Amino acid sequence: MTRKVWMLGLAVVIAGSLITGIYVNKTLYQAKSSATVSVKGQAGEKHYSYLGKEYVLPDKIDKIVVTGALEALEDLQVLGVKPVGVMTIGGTFPALFADITKDAKPIGERMQPSFEAMLKIRPDVILSSDKFPASTAEQLKKIAPTIPISHFPIDGKANLLFLGELTGKQEQAKEVLQKYEQDVAAAKDRLPEGVRDKKVVAIRIRGGNIGVYPANVFFNEILYGELGLSVPDEIKAVKAQEVISLEKFSEMNPDYIFLQYAVLESPAQPNVLKDLQQNPIWRSMKAVKNNNVFINVVDPLVQGVAIGGKIQFLNAAIEKLSQ
Repeated sequence: MTRKVWMLGLAVVIAGSLITGIYVNKTLYQAKSSATVSVKGQAGEKHYSYLGKEYVLPDKIDKIVVTGALEALEDLQVLGVKPVGVMTIGGTFPALFADITKDAKPIGERMQPSFEAMLKIRPDVILSSDKFPASTAEQLKKIAPTIPISHFPIDGKANLLFLGELTGKQEQAKEVLQKYEQDVAAAKDRLPEGVRDKKVVAIRIRGGNIGVYPANVFFNEILYGELGLSVPDEIKAVKAQEVISLEKFSEMNPDYIFLQYAVLESPAQPNVLKDLQQNPIWRSMKAVKNNNVFINVVDPLVQGVAIGGKIQFLNAAIEKLSQ
């Protein structure tokens, strides 16, 4: 297959799969849930089906580059796969992924990839983010076959199965999924009855702001979907990732708050969490008064999509809610 034909074919299969922005509306989110992964072999290449798109990749994948998709890094770490090129955050590789990034080459910041750095690596495949704008996606496709990894929690299973197939770690991926299903069943049994109707909310501080999410995005999918906790009316009204003022958030007045915060995601305001904790409005909230605010129960870069991260949050959440 000539490079020109390959590029045209890849453009066709990827077209329409990119999502600009952070989170989209609930309708599209649910439409992506019918995710399947399959592989069929041909001479010198493999055809992968992932989230309804077909991708033609080399038969042997040795050099994987990851840009933008922290979800992909979480899965690769669980599978024990080391990419040759990885994006940085704040100029460094996050400590969370030290096991698999020790020998990797930096290829630009999370949402600002360095095409020149990737060209030098000559990867077999690029695992990118489906949040990249179309212009960035087009540039990546000129370097190597590029697959946008879903950032939607409901696609976590498909992501892991796909990466298991891609890296020859199929059985390991299936074992992780089996553990997740077992942990979900156990967590439901452990959840105290008195918590089931309490107002439980997960938030993230980024850029110095409080962010809330739709009921099926971020860790909400675990809290409301897997554990069956009641979805607060205020969260039902959230259609996309939304910045909310402290005053507005205080009106929600949750019984429990799971707060995720990474300093490197608010570099201009390194004291934002400390300032928040000293704010009288924050201190007036029910969860704060009752010591039911849980900060970084998992690493703040865990996205709530990859199955390994879901397992971590699920078990941490049950532990906190059972206190």
